[in-house]
Amino acid sequence: MTSKILIIDDEENIRFGFEMILADQGYDVMTAVDYDSALNRIFDIEPDLIITDIILGGHTGIDLLCEIKRRELHCPVIMITGEPNIETSSEALRLGAFDYISKPIRKETLLRITSHGLQHKKLLDNKKRLEMENIRVRRNMEAIFRSLKDAVVTVDNDLQVIEANGIVKDICRFCVKDIIGKNFGKIQTHCSRSCLDVLKETLKTQKTIKEFRLECRHPDKPRQVVLLTSSPLRHEGKKSLGAVLVIRDITRLTHLERQLKERHKFHHIIGKSPGMQKIYALLENLADTDTTVLITGETGTGKELVAHAIHHNSLRKEQPFVKINCSALSENLLESELFGHVKGAFTGAVKNRKGRFQMADHGTLFLDEIGDISPLIQLKLLRVLQEKEFERVGDSTPIKSDVRIIAATNCNLKEKIKKGEFRQDLYYRIKVVDIPIPSLGERREDIPLLTEHFLGVFNNRFKKQVGGLSNEVIRAFMNYPWQGNIRELEHAMEHGFVLCQGQTLLLDHLPMEIKEHLRAETPVCPEVSIDKEKIVHALNKTDWNKSKAARQLGIGRRTIYRKIEEYKILKLEQ
Repeated sequence: MTSKILIIDDEENIRFGFEMILADQGYDVMTAVDYDSALNRIFDIEPDLIITDIILGGHTGIDLLCEIKRRELHCPVIMITGEPNIETSSEALRLGAFDYISKPIRKETLLRITSHGLQHKKLLDNKKRLEMENIRVRRNMEAIFRSLKDAVVTVDNDLQVIEANGIVKDICRFCVKDIIGKNFGKIQTHCSRSCLDVLKETLKTQKTIKEFRLECRHPDKPRQVVLLTSSPLRHEGKKSLGAVLVIRDITRLTHLERQLKERHKFHHIIGKSPGMQKIYALLENLADTDTTVLITGETGTGKELVAHAIHHNSLRKEQPFVKINCSALSENLLESELFGHVKGAFTGAVKNRKGRFQMADHGTLFLDEIGDISPLIQLKLLRVLQEKEFERVGDSTPIKSDVRIIAATNCNLKEKIKKGEFRQDLYYRIKVVDIPIPSLGERREDIPLLTEHFLGVFNNRFKKQVGGLSNEVIRAFMNYPWQGNIRELEHAMEHGFVLCQGQTLLLDHLPMEIKEHLRAETPVCPEVSIDKEKIVHALNKTDWNKSKAARQLGIGRRTIYRKIEEYKILKLEQ
């Protein structure tokens, strides 16, 4: 494209001479005789270079420079002066003149300075183009940022926030203007701050971390679940500039998944029965609290697993989980184990010793079989729960206690209260939330899941490849009363693995009591003696689970369906 040059001078011979010289070089040359005609020309043709006399009638070239600057025109201006002086030259350059030349002007000088001026114009055009491109890219990025449903935060290598989009306010609960330029690790938040660890790991390893799932645990939205993707920012693929963190809120999706998909496992607890689903939901609700919990249930139902699950899903999960079996120790030993003792407190106390309360500081203390503790220990526990402090044996100095208490028992504590064996005030202190664990007989539909789990455990332990259970074994397991609950089932499976040398666990491999129970098994009620009232009672007791009701009645599933149709039993009758 031909460069356009405007010559401004009141002397016709100079205009004509410049025009001839520059036109011969292929430039598109136009002329003007004064300030006003020059302005009209400038805004009509937008020249690439202006060569102007410093004296323009009632105006000067300085005036022209000021007008060009005011209108933000990117056009180099070369001044022509007959009598150059330092003051005029300095003012012209200060206002943006590209250069100045003095009369008389030689052809070589004119061509050289014109070439330099047009090269400068190209640089100015490129700069403007890059600036416009940067503005366009930034506006596009801002538009993309605004349209994203994910929160995006970029930081430099020192964790200073470079940029963020508006979604961070919805997900992370802080405004963009409040975090730009601040250290991401020092921003005041009320969440778990786990995303900070992800960013630090990316900055340290320069590797992308994809879809890291976590719960934010905001006080106003404690069950918020997000996916984090953290990637390094690099210059030309080499130099590290920082990292970008993308935060996607999947709370609603997670909630829908929980509703649509029945869970078979929670932490290390296994079971899909309705009773276990209720326990899973309760455990989730306990995750963000320090509430004292009482777990009740028969021996072998998995009370300790539930206690572990509560601790693992709590805000204290990084702190100690300390347990103690209260029924295994005498009163004096239990007091020392719980609260510790000082040297010389009793015979054998040769040094100071921490108790379980101190060991569990900021964590969780699991008191198993709490129903068996003595009145003295009950009183001391009540004080700890009320006053959040205790004293070591042989010492009178109170020690502060920041411990979450989870208690468990297989006793009926209400009966013990009636007999005067357990303090009522302590009972209500530990039973803020009660979690009754169903017996294995009440959740027989979980037996296949449990046996599948134990198959994996014992195959690994015994280095065997037992593929499954025979039909007889399955029938025996489904009908056995399991007085020892899951622990008894586990021991039965272990017994079978010791004897099994093949790939299938057979009835002969099971403990004698299970085999004898299967062989002696008879229906609880002969079919002829099962009246409508018994069937309705069994259905109501099992929430209309026909398979469970049939097992309780000692009949087959087909039989109970036939009886329901025969007696015309409707669910409204429950």
